[in-house]
Amino acid sequence: MSEQIAELQKLIDASSRIVFFGGAGVSTESGIPDFRSVDGLYSQHYSVPPETMLSHSYFIRHPEEFFRFHREKMLCPDAEPNDAHKKLAELEAAGKLTAVITQNIDGLHQKAGSKNVLELHGSVWRNYCMDCGARYDLAWLLQTDGVPKCERCGGIVRPDVVLYEEGLDSNVLASAVSHLRRADLVIVGGTSLVVYPAAGLLNYTDAPIVLLNRSATSMDSRAKLVITEPIGAVLRQILVR
Repeated sequence: MSEQIAELQKLIDASSRIVFFGGAGVSTESGIPDFRSVDGLYSQHYSVPPETMLSHSYFIRHPEEFFRFHREKMLCPDAEPNDAHKKLAELEAAGKLTAVITQNIDGLHQKAGSKNVLELHGSVWRNYCMDCGARYDLAWLLQTDGVPKCERCGGIVRPDVVLYEEGLDSNVLASAVSHLRRADLVIVGGTSLVVYPAAGLLNYTDAPIVLLNRSATSMDSRAKLVITEPIGAVLRQILVR
C-alpha cells in the first residue's frame, strides 16, 4: 500500500485542478451507512424495498411512510467529517482542488470546510414547501412529526433531495461537467459507479483517474491508480504541499 500512496502523492503534487467525485463510501467512516455494501441500507430487510420508499411515486402516494423512513434512516445530524472530508477541504484551501462532486446528501463536505461542493442528489439540510417554496432547515424538520407542513401555507415540506424517478438539477450537472473537463486529475472515492446519470459524468474527463473504493468498479480498467483501502485511511497519509 505504501507504493500506492507514494504514487497518489506524486499525482496530487503534479496537479492543480483536481476534481473529487464521491459517493456513500466517503461517509461510512463517519458512521453513516452506505447503500450497496453487505451491511448497507439496501441489504436490510423492510416490508417495502428502500429503493421504492425513496422514489417520487412512493413519496406522493405514502408520505407518512416516506417521512418515517427518512427520519429513521436518512438523517444523521450529529455525524462529523472524517479524514477524507478534511483532507479534501485542505486540498481545496491550498488551491489544489477545484470542486467536490458528491452523490451524498449529508452535508459533511461543507461541515469539513469545503466551499465548492456540487451536490448531485441535493441535501437533507435543506427542505422546501412544495406549494409556496418556503425554505426550512434540518433543525426545523427534526422538530416536526408525521408529514411536515409549511407554516406559511400548510403545504407539504419535502427534503431538497433527488428521489428515484426525479431528474438531477441541470445547473449542478453543467457545473460538474465544466469542472471535469478542465481537471488535470480526477479522484473517485467511495462509489460503486452504478448510479446513473451521476456515474456517467466521468465520461466528460480525459484527465487521469484515481479510484479509491473498497470493491471493484466498472472504471477500474480505465483508472491510472486503484486503491482498495478505506478512503479516509488513504487520504490522511497525503501531504498537501
